[in-house]
Amino acid sequence: VQLVESGGGLVQAGGFLRLSCAASGRTFSDYSMAWFRQAPGQEREFVGGISWNFITTLYADSVKGRFTISRDNAENTVFLRMNSLKSEDTAVYYCAAGGRLTRATGSYMFWGQGTQVTVSS
Repeated sequence: VQLVESGGGLVQAGGFLRLSCAASGRTFSDYSMAWFRQAPGQEREFVGGISWNFITTLYADSVKGRFTISRDNAENTVFLRMNSLKSEDTAVYYCAAGGRLTRATGSYMFWGQGTQVTVSS
């Protein structure tokens, strides 16, 4: 699976962004999808994920209630709507595809190149 993220950018605190991740190469609906992020000098961390059948979503506590993950299997795309952005949300955001929906980076076999999100305070 090839994954390409888009939608990152510079936004003021309190604003919103919607990230997209377009998949190609294999059957998108076979995979759980997730978003991770990595800030400079920090480890990559789980942000949110959605199961292949839409039934289950998971979120990091730090984004719960502000971020929403969704997917469109017909368009082979997963989205991350980010509201009420904070300066601490500044990071490179990565899209990932895997078999099981977990919070662990090791569960995901395919990764995008990332898109930068910068929140100014």
